[in-house]
Amino acid sequence: MSQQGDFESLEEGQQSLQRLSTAYANIKRELAHAIVGQQMVIEQLLVALFAGGHCILIGVPGLAKTLMISSLARMLSLKFSRIQFTPDLMPADITGTEVIEEDRATGTRQFRFIAGPVFANIVLADEINRTPPKTQAALLEAMQEHQVTAGGKRHPIPDPFFVLATQNPIEQEGTYPLPEAQLDRFMFNVMVDYPSQEDEVEIVLRGTSDHAHELSEQISGAELIELAHVVRRIAITPSLALLATQIARLTRPADPQALEVVKRCVRWGAGPRASQYIVLGAKSRAALHGSPIVRREDIEAVAFPVLRHRIKLNFQAEADGISLENIIQDVVRKVDLSLPSSQSRERVAKVLRS
Repeated sequence: MSQQGDFESLEEGQQSLQRLSTAYANIKRELAHAIVGQQMVIEQLLVALFAGGHCILIGVPGLAKTLMISSLARMLSLKFSRIQFTPDLMPADITGTEVIEEDRATGTRQFRFIAGPVFANIVLADEINRTPPKTQAALLEAMQEHQVTAGGKRHPIPDPFFVLATQNPIEQEGTYPLPEAQLDRFMFNVMVDYPSQEDEVEIVLRGTSDHAHELSEQISGAELIELAHVVRRIAITPSLALLATQIARLTRPADPQALEVVKRCVRWGAGPRASQYIVLGAKSRAALHGSPIVRREDIEAVAFPVLRHRIKLNFQAEADGISLENIIQDVVRKVDLSLPSSQSRERVAKVLRS
């Protein structure tokens, strides 16, 4: 396979990758003025954004999840909307509603659609698990189809469009777990952990000072869309494409090659969308780091956020103290032992060549 992927020329590919990696470096550098640490979280967010995927961020309160998302929106010069999910939130509060409008000159009345907060480029769905499933589902069509249907009419959502949702993992009273069908629409499940002691000292000093840094725009929405096309042109070899799909397949307890721990502790595993997102996420990460071709480290880096919300553990896992991270780590570490024969590799190569 050509090292330049789907680019028309090697020079074009190098220029496009240079633009993308430069934009990535600039965004990270500028974001560091607002966010201390959390480098892995920032990288996963940007990998998903340049791949065109939605993210769900899980972390305890006070870890700057909301600040991170709003700061990112400002630097990308995108329309930002925040929805605070509550138990009394209705679907129309998100998508919008139709109202009767009267023409004072003629006295005629007609319906007019008033767009809701979902009509933005970046939508922060804050504490998405605090609203009932009916309202959560209002995001499904917007996330998958980039449109909202109201009154029998379709209303397109402007591109680019990203839903970045947050969840608090420690408070479960009065919450509504997201249905698996909606969880699957999120490309990444990003875990936001506590900062290191050094980072926390800097957070405290910044948060108690009078200095405020004004974030500057780095790229426009049009540039983001253009650079997203660069991501999809990144090349992947047959062996790594096979590796990516095999990682997802090994999470399924019914698969003949599944690990014993998966068969014992997993209720159901990741579907084909996980394989797609592992490859797409690996392409995005490779491009952001200036590589014209997917590397194994890219696949391993995105496997965790792709698989976290697509694997359901059973009671045996809880009894044995086995976590999702343990399962994914075992699968990634032992995937080479389960790779099919060279004949299967050739079939994968034939698919890629076509």
